[in-house]
Amino acid sequence: MGYRSLQCIGCMTFTLTSMLTHTTTAMNPLEHQIHYPLGDALPCEGVAMEATPGVQWVRMGLPFALDHINLWLLRDRQPDVHGALVDGWTVVDCCIDSAATRAQWEQVFANSLEGLPILRVIVTHMHPDHIGLAHWLCERWNVRLWISATDYHVARTAVYDRNGFGGEAGADFYTLHGMQDEEFLRHVRGRASYFPTLVPALPSRFRRLMDGDGIEIGGRTWQCISGYGHAPEHIALYCAELSALISGDMVLPRISTNVSVHAAEPESNPLRLFLTSLLRYLDLPPATLVLPSHGKPFQGLHERIHQLQNHHQDRLDEILAAARQSSLSAFDVLPIMFKRQLDTHQMTFAMGEALAHLHCLWLDGELRRVLDSGGVHRFQLARGLVEDARDCAVHIA
Repeated sequence: MGYRSLQCIGCMTFTLTSMLTHTTTAMNPLEHQIHYPLGDALPCEGVAMEATPGVQWVRMGLPFALDHINLWLLRDRQPDVHGALVDGWTVVDCCIDSAATRAQWEQVFANSLEGLPILRVIVTHMHPDHIGLAHWLCERWNVRLWISATDYHVARTAVYDRNGFGGEAGADFYTLHGMQDEEFLRHVRGRASYFPTLVPALPSRFRRLMDGDGIEIGGRTWQCISGYGHAPEHIALYCAELSALISGDMVLPRISTNVSVHAAEPESNPLRLFLTSLLRYLDLPPATLVLPSHGKPFQGLHERIHQLQNHHQDRLDEILAAARQSSLSAFDVLPIMFKRQLDTHQMTFAMGEALAHLHCLWLDGELRRVLDSGGVHRFQLARGLVEDARDCAVHIA
């Protein structure tokens, strides 16, 4: 399927690293097309706030430009080892491992659990702000981690193989795609141990979540919906009784989820996977309450999906237009996709996003990839499109 078949209606360019919280940033025009049913209310640090019946919203700080994450406490009742029912809570997502985060969790334990235990920990995907403290929570409460098998094992690679992310392989990968900035390449080489600083350990055992699984939590069924492109096998949770979706990072109200190509899977097509995954949420009711990992709970799921589709369509159109003028490396695409100055940390996300869009066009047959004399991968119009462009130019002349 070519990229022209995507539905689109308008979005702005954001990545996860560029977000400011709603408390400090005015609504952008597209946000007026969705609805925040809780208004400007935010949970206080260390205290949960009800988002919908049986679901408590916890908000924790992050030491990044994307400065917070939403975590969820679901009221639950599970049998113990003797078969007796025990009241407690299911946790969805954990935040990074840091002294500050552990202190925030201690406040939640004291203020918001009503004296009840945590019964299990669910993680939507393997990124550090979601899985970082899973080992600590599972050990403290002697409970199981629930996660997709793919994300669990990729996380294990990132934690225990210190060259699993970044390092020389990462620097070589970005160099192959046109990056020559030595400061940036030094940064990438130093990222080999970045993941373990935020996720120092993982539970040694887990329970596998798969697409279509129904999890009974507090007498309600939450359906697992797998998603791809942002993470290896992201699991969102939908409860029909509450008409509520814990969307993780797949659908966010203000920013576009980062979708990147990485050195470990250098010919991947994450953008096509992500856009295909989004279509599944259109089967949910339009009035679904979306509980995202970043930003505020919102309604307007279908509208937001259309905005995200259009956001990526616009980027694809811009890249294809530029390719009509000359061949492009991923580094060449950065000023086309990102109109603001990027710091070194943000550049890693930007290079991955640029490649994701180039790969979508390449693997859909719109572009072809060649290795130039300098050893850099460049993308140029596929032969048929080049001939179409020449014919058009002759006709205009």
